[in-house]
Amino acid sequence: MNAIEYTSSGGPEVIRVVERPRPEADPGHVLIKVAAAGLNRADVQQRRGVYPPPPGESDIPGLEVSGTVAAVGDGVEAYDAGAPVCALLASGGYAEYAAVPVGQVLPVPDGVGLTEAAGLPEVAATVWSNLVMEAGAARGDTVLVHGASGGIGAAAIQILKALGCTVAVTGSSPEKLEFARSLGADHLIDYTREDFPAALRERTGGHGADVVLDVVGAKYLARNLDSLATGGRLVVIGLLGGARAELDLGLLMRRRARVIGTTLRARPAAEKAEIMRQVHLHVWPLLASGALRATTDRTYPLAQVRDAHEYFDSGSHRGKVLLTM
Repeated sequence: MNAIEYTSSGGPEVIRVVERPRPEADPGHVLIKVAAAGLNRADVQQRRGVYPPPPGESDIPGLEVSGTVAAVGDGVEAYDAGAPVCALLASGGYAEYAAVPVGQVLPVPDGVGLTEAAGLPEVAATVWSNLVMEAGAARGDTVLVHGASGGIGAAAIQILKALGCTVAVTGSSPEKLEFARSLGADHLIDYTREDFPAALRERTGGHGADVVLDVVGAKYLARNLDSLATGGRLVVIGLLGGARAELDLGLLMRRRARVIGTTLRARPAAEKAEIMRQVHLHVWPLLASGALRATTDRTYPLAQVRDAHEYFDSGSHRGKVLLTM
């Protein structure tokens, strides 16, 4: 089968299409004939050599796919051959076939095309597990979302609005902020021109954020903490701005706040299965009702994967970038 590998660490120039053996459907697994794969920040970080696959997983990048069931392993009764599905992977999505534990596979949601469905599993699982399962975001909360024009941010805005939250976002341009507004964001903050903790407090009458979803890390730690309301929760899911920073424990205690750090990729299969079960139960109905829509920016054929990474690296995308097989 055709698949993608990185020849070394670096930019898109290290990406190449190679021939790999087709995986098998081991017991408890579903073999998917891939129609499309989502491009995620983790794929870029793996390409740069700073986020390797978990031990024992394929070196082929790609954390989410859509396609049709090609075969099932022993013990799998949930899916028949040919069924349209999408799935969350630890790696291996940039390929014509992918084998996935059955607990990480879901049917394609009603009202979503097979290609578009490739952009849903990773973002839906990330948003639901971090904002709801970890941080307990609920109706009436104010939530600050950084990186709101990307795939995770776009899904977070819509899911939070469906939950009854007030959503504040940061962005670097009027175009990105307008995209966030079109998805339902209430408060728009241009972080290139405004100090976002002060801007957030001004827009929320001094309250701040009950929850902050952060992809930046060290660079934003102090300002994220300053943005929190009393009892607030900061969820760090990315380290684009570094991994080490000083934390004002006095302020943390006065705010009675919590800092939560998580990753999705390295979680055990049982934890991923529970996350996907909740996504199926809570998020898929939002797609069927139209309260949540898949936000696909561009699609590229697998042979143009370098172009896809170059576009992703530019930061110009609004929503998901997908690879088609």
